[in-house]
Amino acid sequence: MIPDEEQSLALHAKYGSSDRVVSHCLTVTAASKILADTLVAKGRPVEREAVLAGALLHDIGRSRTQTVEHGYVGAKILEEEGVDAIVVEIVKRHVGAGISSEEAASLGFPEGDYIPRTLEEKLVCFSDKMVSSDSVRPFQEEVDRFTRKGHDVERLRRLKADVVEALGEDPEAVLLPPR
Repeated sequence: MIPDEEQSLALHAKYGSSDRVVSHCLTVTAASKILADTLVAKGRPVEREAVLAGALLHDIGRSRTQTVEHGYVGAKILEEEGVDAIVVEIVKRHVGAGISSEEAASLGFPEGDYIPRTLEEKLVCFSDKMVSSDSVRPFQEEVDRFTRKGHDVERLRRLKADVVEALGEDPEAVLLPPR
């Protein structure tokens, strides 16, 4: 099952997601929808409904933990709810710019690779990186945050490059109003 907006919001309510988390997820969904619709308009195949569900549910794991583990915790919740695997994987792989199997092992995660691979996973992950709280901001702000925290900035830049390649244009130009 790929949950629609009503079903996704019901899952957030069932698991006790905060209003702040739901607001953030709605903003990430709006950004993801713009990018997915742009791809569809250009004739690119994308599982639009999975992108929207994955974006709306990407932080459901924050109902259980505020740590980096929230991605795989959220994926487990959705798996138990019978949500389609494409959505589960979007949620599992959205943290940071992805988490390698080596990094996952060092963090004590279940074995596996948590790097976004599919277009759908990359769209939601990128949209999440463009949203701070409930507003879309320049990508450079996320690069700066990654740098301060010592995260893998090159992986973040590759994520954006993959989205640029898929869209055929800079996603910031699509998501941010001209200044």
